[in-house]
Amino acid sequence: MIRNSFRPEGDAAPSRRSLLAFAGAAALAGCSPPPAPPADGSSGVLKFSIVAPESASSLETFWRPVIADMEKATGLKIEPFIGTNYTALVEAMRFKQTHFGWFTNLSGLEAIRRANGEVFARTFDPGGDDGYNSVIIVPAKSTLTLEDLLRCDKTLNFGIGDAKSTSGTLAPKTYLFSPKGIDIQTCFKTLKSANHNTNLVGVANGVLDAATGNTTSLRMQRERDAERVARGEPTLADKVRVVWTSPRLPEDPMVWRKDLDPAIKEKLRQFFLTYAQGEGPEAERQRALLARISIGGFMPADDNHLLRVREMEATENLLQAQRGGDPKRIAEARRALETVKAEEAALEARTGQSQDAT
Repeated sequence: MIRNSFRPEGDAAPSRRSLLAFAGAAALAGCSPPPAPPADGSSGVLKFSIVAPESASSLETFWRPVIADMEKATGLKIEPFIGTNYTALVEAMRFKQTHFGWFTNLSGLEAIRRANGEVFARTFDPGGDDGYNSVIIVPAKSTLTLEDLLRCDKTLNFGIGDAKSTSGTLAPKTYLFSPKGIDIQTCFKTLKSANHNTNLVGVANGVLDAATGNTTSLRMQRERDAERVARGEPTLADKVRVVWTSPRLPEDPMVWRKDLDPAIKEKLRQFFLTYAQGEGPEAERQRALLARISIGGFMPADDNHLLRVREMEATENLLQAQRGGDPKRIAEARRALETVKAEEAALEARTGQSQDAT
């Protein structure tokens, strides 16, 4: 979960969900994409796409040491692939411009469907937690309540996330707005799409009446606020309060192309699943590097990691179909949701682990 978060200061660590995908704007605008490296990694250089912060220089600062460790451990040449939105991240993998990457759940699902991707690991946060929550925040001094927000009287300025953001858009629509028959496009005076930190700053400064966010971006802002206090600067997290919290959401997936060379896959798998694990100075050093990007480490995973997100998506599609009233569309959406639930039940029967555990 990018949890989409831009930092107000250039020297502060980014939240991993502030992260956005590769700047493939040229390709999306109709320009010819650059030549793609061999999809299986046989060129000797692997492209690693990262849900990136607003500043490429900060990405270099916080990810370069981890990438250097990756190169040393695997013997592979790794080049970061940095960008600006979730869709472009998927397109980069689709057109074989990247070999593997760190995705949000919803963009990772798109990579599986459209870019020959598959999940091989997932993150957990520095505290060991492997889940997070979507939230809606309002100014701390505001008297605005959730009930006021749901009146949809077109008097409020609302901030939503990227269209492919799990916590910024999909979760609030699936768990809050759609079950109440609310179309967010017609509910508010203005609806602005941005990353979590931009939305947080907008709410804190009174530019937005309310906005989506997540618990990771709030936690990261509180950590940055501690540094701001030490510098005698005003804090931001104390200027907002949460009026709604979603059910638990799964953490971010790591995705590689299915056609990546098996030997390379195994080297990458071993690196991610052992990095920052264990005891001793080296493990502590690695954990400190990951903590700067709000990651505690990595756990093994496969495409089943995204079943919860598929259920959310299917639920949202059914609610939209019911709102539209088309019987055929409703029936199709209901079958799609039942299919996902059947897969979840089968997985629980095999593993004894419910998807609700996340």
